[in-house]
Amino acid sequence: MASADIERVLRYLDQHRPAERTLAGARRYLEAMVAMEPAASDVATETITIGGVQADRLLPPGADTSRTLLYFHGGGYALGSAAAYRPFTSRIARAFGGATVVLDYRLAPEHPFPAGLDDAVSACRALLATGHSERRLALAGDSAGGGLVVATMLALRDAGEALPAAAALLSPWVDLEGSGDSMTSRAALDPIVGREGMQALSQMYLGDRDRRAPLASPTYANLEGLPPLLIQMGTRETQHDDGVAFAEKLRAAGVSVELEVWQDMLHVFQMFPVLPDAHRAVDRIGQFLRSKML
Repeated sequence: MASADIERVLRYLDQHRPAERTLAGARRYLEAMVAMEPAASDVATETITIGGVQADRLLPPGADTSRTLLYFHGGGYALGSAAAYRPFTSRIARAFGGATVVLDYRLAPEHPFPAGLDDAVSACRALLATGHSERRLALAGDSAGGGLVVATMLALRDAGEALPAAAALLSPWVDLEGSGDSMTSRAALDPIVGREGMQALSQMYLGDRDRRAPLASPTYANLEGLPPLLIQMGTRETQHDDGVAFAEKLRAAGVSVELEVWQDMLHVFQMFPVLPDAHRAVDRIGQFLRSKML
């Protein structure tokens, strides 16, 4: 049975759900989802350009600026922004305890695949080129941003370049086909991700390209050589089975992966601060990433 906190989140989502199914409405809806509570007032924010891409740089009190987290926001590659995500990423930055860079990568349909991936790879390369050691750099992202984290590391690996020390994936969208059984079996439990919406976002991002292209759907990629990963999923997600299957494929490829499946939690539940598990999960992300860095 859903807790009172989950019910509060569900009511909030219903209240802000757009009346019309338009891209503009979906973009406003995501902004409302992330802004359930304001950004942490003690986290300093500045707008920077990294690798030719605009980003937020967040510094919590006492930040260890020798460590950097590069964060990719979610939104199906068509929604979201660094500014919209500040309420959430400010909490991520506090848990991480270092500099957190939130990338404003280009969005579909205005900029389809591989524009966002190109921006992510460019930003990662720029951080490493400006003196950031790969052992003190981590990546993280939610939903499509989680898929973008993996795609970025695959692109760097295939180019023979250095990889970050670790990465955290929050409800990662790693299979644009949505082939897991939970897309159907858990559809009534998930108020955020449904097959119809997922297919529409896939079309915006990929157009007529293959939904199994490895740099779009990393679950179909060769995953060897990736750094340690933390994956967090909720049991109320349509993408639950895709995430679990991805963790199994990572292990089969020899990658160190920790999979956490949080009971009764929603897609990217970490962004809803009224949920006690959201705070515990964010703290866990910070601890995991710090533990893998020099």
